[in-house]
Amino acid sequence: MSKRPSIGFSEFSAPEKGVAIVLVTKEGKFAREAEAIGGASLIARLIEISQFKGKLGAIAETMAPEGAGIDRVVLVGVGDAAKLANDDWLKIGGAAFSRIGHSSTASVTFALPETQLSPENAADFALGMLLRAYRFDKYKTKKNDDNGEEPKGGVKITLQAENPSAAKKAFADAEAIAAGVKLARDLVNEPANVMGPVEFAEEAVKLEKLGVKVEILTEKELKKLGMGALLGVAQGSVRPPRVAVMEWNGGKSKEKPVAFIGKGVVFDTGGISIKPAAGMEDMKGDMGGAAAVTGLMHALAARKARVNAVGIIGLVENMPDGNAQRPGDIVTSMSGQTIEVLNTDAEGRLVLADALWYANDRFKPRFMVDLATLTGAIMVALGQYHAGLFSNDDELAGQLNAAGQATGERVWRMPLGPDYDKLIDSKTADMKNIGGRYGGAITAAQFLKRFVGDTPWAHLDVAGTAIGAPNNEYSQSWASGFGVRLLDRLVRDNFEG
Repeated sequence: MSKRPSIGFSEFSAPEKGVAIVLVTKEGKFAREAEAIGGASLIARLIEISQFKGKLGAIAETMAPEGAGIDRVVLVGVGDAAKLANDDWLKIGGAAFSRIGHSSTASVTFALPETQLSPENAADFALGMLLRAYRFDKYKTKKNDDNGEEPKGGVKITLQAENPSAAKKAFADAEAIAAGVKLARDLVNEPANVMGPVEFAEEAVKLEKLGVKVEILTEKELKKLGMGALLGVAQGSVRPPRVAVMEWNGGKSKEKPVAFIGKGVVFDTGGISIKPAAGMEDMKGDMGGAAAVTGLMHALAARKARVNAVGIIGLVENMPDGNAQRPGDIVTSMSGQTIEVLNTDAEGRLVLADALWYANDRFKPRFMVDLATLTGAIMVALGQYHAGLFSNDDELAGQLNAAGQATGERVWRMPLGPDYDKLIDSKTADMKNIGGRYGGAITAAQFLKRFVGDTPWAHLDVAGTAIGAPNNEYSQSWASGFGVRLLDRLVRDNFEG
């Protein structure tokens, strides 16, 4: 695993060694504070020779003059400074980190001309650096240097800012969020032979070090609770199921919690309705929703969020054993509703059905949000740049959309309604687990809606965004950790006391 870079903050001064990073606007302008690097003429000359346009995330660099002390000067474009949002600063930070190379030291002149940069801007820039630094290479016995552009890690980075103490304070929360994203990415990137339901539950227990109360429900307890839908998915695997219940109590003692529920299918063969072999290896990531919930709980606890929050993850493996459930089987969910299982590869909704009902029944939350790599159909509809959002509550949907716009973890609201709900009616049970060829992501959401009652609820189908999503300046990993920053922002902006 890559070493985490060390990031500190200081007042403006001439950097003495390593890489000097300068921010440049689309007009080719830079802050006067950057002149300490080697004079305005050096930077202006580099802009002119490289025809640098200052486009957001663009890079230009040169060797430093002899005797300057530093090794290189790197220009990073910020685009239109007046239009920069939180996610833009993450991109700029990620782009800057990508050009540190193998230097052990880097200094950033975090300033722009005619623009007041806030401590939060500095924290977002640094967060982008941390997220870009992530690598998952723990199973490589021989490390390579890739293309020589990516830092090996362990680099010491100093952000020179107008108010370094305020920036450092803002960065404390960003560090907590980065740790949560890293945890989510690690969980998804782990191979399924290492990360089974029991092992995943053990990772959740480690959050107790941060003050999270963690309870693990075993197969015996799940049977006693009547979680027949979840257990039906798990019965084909020799690895026993688990449900992890994580509680962070940072709000008022009698305040209702907010609840997050994650699908945790550690590997999904499709069961008896087995998937094609091509690409099945990606199904080690079918627990991306559970990973995001776990990472979120880490982030909330690490930054001491002033909220009561519950995270519940259903952990199972879906295998085609002789004991596996068959197409046509009928199972009874914890809610008492019966489900005709027409396709054993529509298993995530069965896991979530019991987890949602349990969360609602036990905790009586203010709202529930579930995350799941649930359907390929959502990728057909939205591609891989938005998660599908389904909700029974307009206010909650609006809050999620706003959080998505702020963080770059964007969502797009999809429809629900009686016409779609009819598609999952069954002739032999209360419902069936698939609704036909068309609108598969919608009928999956309609299925889940039957287990939430009147509680405000949102379902996020993250199949296209949690695993194998297009890389960007701050995410180069197969597992993106999608959902951690989104939901942390939802909580921060709307529900913290």
